[in-house]
Amino acid sequence: MQRIMETDVGISEYIGHDVPKIEGIIKQRFTDFLVFEVDLDSQVIHLKSLGMPESSKKPAGEKTVDAAGDTVDASSAEQPLAGEDNPKVAGGVEETATPAVNTAPETVPPAAEVGQATEEVPKDNEPWPERFTESLKPFLSEDVIAHVKTLFLEGPEPPFVSDSGWGGRQSKPVDGKGEASEPSAPTPAPEPEPQGRGKRGRGRGRGDRGGRGGRGGARGGRAGAKEDHRKVISNPIASKETRTGLHKIVRDLFGGKLDTETDTTAPASDEGSRIVIKWSKRGGVSSRGGRGGGRGGRTEGGRGGGERGGYPPYIHFTLQKANRDTQDALAALSRTLHSSVKDLSVAGTKDKRGVTVQRVSLRRGNKTVEDVWKMANGLGGKRSMNDILTQRGERGVRVGDFNYRKASLELGMLKGNAFVITLRTVRVDSMETLDRAMNTIKTKGFINYYGMQRFGTASIPTHSIGLALLKGDWHRAVSLILRNRPGEHPDVVAARDAWLVDGDLDKALELMPRRVVAERCILESYKKQGGDTRNAMGSLSTIPRNLRLMYVHAYQSYVWNAIVSERIRMHGADKPVVGDLVFDEPSAKVDGAEDAAEIALEAAEAGVIADDKAANEDDAKDGELGRSSRRSRKAWEPPKVKVLAEEDLDKYSIFDVIMPLPGKDVDYPGGRLGERYKEFLKKDGLDPDNWVRKQKDYSLGGSYRKILHLPKELSWSVIKYTDPDVALAQSDEDKLLGMPPPVTDENGKFLALQINLQLGTAAYATMALREVTKTETSSHYQTTLTQASEDQKYRTVEAVEGTGAE
Repeated sequence: MQRIMETDVGISEYIGHDVPKIEGIIKQRFTDFLVFEVDLDSQVIHLKSLGMPESSKKPAGEKTVDAAGDTVDASSAEQPLAGEDNPKVAGGVEETATPAVNTAPETVPPAAEVGQATEEVPKDNEPWPERFTESLKPFLSEDVIAHVKTLFLEGPEPPFVSDSGWGGRQSKPVDGKGEASEPSAPTPAPEPEPQGRGKRGRGRGRGDRGGRGGRGGARGGRAGAKEDHRKVISNPIASKETRTGLHKIVRDLFGGKLDTETDTTAPASDEGSRIVIKWSKRGGVSSRGGRGGGRGGRTEGGRGGGERGGYPPYIHFTLQKANRDTQDALAALSRTLHSSVKDLSVAGTKDKRGVTVQRVSLRRGNKTVEDVWKMANGLGGKRSMNDILTQRGERGVRVGDFNYRKASLELGMLKGNAFVITLRTVRVDSMETLDRAMNTIKTKGFINYYGMQRFGTASIPTHSIGLALLKGDWHRAVSLILRNRPGEHPDVVAARDAWLVDGDLDKALELMPRRVVAERCILESYKKQGGDTRNAMGSLSTIPRNLRLMYVHAYQSYVWNAIVSERIRMHGADKPVVGDLVFDEPSAKVDGAEDAAEIALEAAEAGVIADDKAANEDDAKDGELGRSSRRSRKAWEPPKVKVLAEEDLDKYSIFDVIMPLPGKDVDYPGGRLGERYKEFLKKDGLDPDNWVRKQKDYSLGGSYRKILHLPKELSWSVIKYTDPDVALAQSDEDKLLGMPPPVTDENGKFLALQINLQLGTAAYATMALREVTKTETSSHYQTTLTQASEDQKYRTVEAVEGTGAE
């Protein structure tokens, strides 16, 4: 039985047909594929510290607060370079925690490589940094942003205006056009109040009851204070997705200090609804009513000061993992931390085959940063402090750079990923050809195919199971899931044979590893039915929803790949043509529309990466990738699109052209391509105009994706080497452990190409690489290239666990 190849999943075309292929092997070693998350502030995430963090020793009332209201109470500060004093964060905000043990060796790389300050401390030295304005621009006009700024700088209390005894008159509310009367001089937002119980009567913080008189006026405010009528109202927003994005960005930027709600005072109109922005009654600090400040009221997302130490309810940290998929690493961490995997959240999933770095949030309960660090590193159990600070993390997992935060991460809270990719055993006719190939990607981009990892690595591609589910062919879906496939673990092979050959259900269940989730669910269902296999639909329904959705989403991806290949064969990849689809939205909304679609897919699948999941769905029964999955799983609202006519062609570029993923509420391309799209679906036995199913899980919502992707950053260099076991790139952990940096061999027998690349959230790096190598990117094919590679004759050491050859 042959494994699936690129052509089996619709991947067949290239941009640079005129550039000769450059032979090279992808991911020969794990360190040949380094991935670093890029956060919403466009900062590349690196692991910066291995030392144990310490929670702030400051009283609760003296917390360091950033401009958005997020408390930064603890951090495993970066291990300072030799000769440096304890550094201060840019902007004059001093770190509020230091590592208990400083073991930074003198060989720690320059700060430019590892980073100089914990990224969770904003580099803002003003109450309204420029990033606030930039973040709001996609949602609000300039004048409305100016009024929001004024509102925020005034602080949570209305400005007091003396008017011959008329009391504390407030500024007039903003009218429906986003215009406000001239505000009085702004005053800085106050520091958060202490979260202890405090004392009754005078001196208690705003938000306490302040004796019985505290209930008067503005709920828990100072006695006699008038209610706050200040508000800013946006212009009408037609798109529900954009309104949802505005709610989210205000919540994230201001840490719950500002509230948003739909304006119910204005009549409904075709232009859309308006959003009201105003100060939260909680002020982002205390809970509803008068009791908040005194008892450490609820912060966004939880119990706030009621938890141990009075710190915010979440701990954020950096995770580096080697050769482990994201869900597997989180499941392992949850067991180590004695937490539910649902308490862990990430902004996005990362490749299994490589070394990846990303931020993780933990709903901490009663744990402090010190507790989490000790548990995650096995201190006091298997490992000593010296082991932790001098050896790699156990089973390819290392954590560091801890912070307390008010909110968890959610899927989609990232700008993309940065990569350091090393291709080995490179063969090219000249350096000029190599430069031509790389410049083709830099200027023309690459076809934005869904990569091979979305379809599994077995001979049974996940999309074929998805098609059976969409057609309601339940018995075929079950047969495909249970079928034998080459290259599996002997235990799985024996379990499959026990059922498929011998018909011994009990033996099959006894032998089938628990990590093989879908197969076990079906067999367990048969067991409950007394061996009756007729209720195939019922058996399939016992498989976790996220895995079933993964199958149908794989089919969507397959169709998208195949139709984009057809479009490029028909019209090339240089310019838009009549019949192409483009977003008919302002440019700021376009990026959000594509990202939202990808996030919705990822959230629905709960972060399960399709990496041979049909045979190896590790820990998938945990079901959800943190609490953020549920919050992010909102209905996708299709953006406005248009079919290009002749007169539109000079207004758009090839980078504007999109292709729909099949499903409800999407438009097909015009002309012959649109007809081919529908013919393709009909050939698979599907109705292109009916995606509603009796089983709601299989009612597909469509979306759109740009057909080309242009890297945000791209550079490259050539390295010579001889020993294939010598690393040519170094992980953050190895840098911090002081391991020898990669050394080039000027007399090396072989050539490697090292690529520094930054892509958006929806793109696959392997699809960029295939534009260079013009070679099959499936993992099994690359493995055969490695085994046959000439450099394997020069191996001098065994591969080191966690960074060795795959």
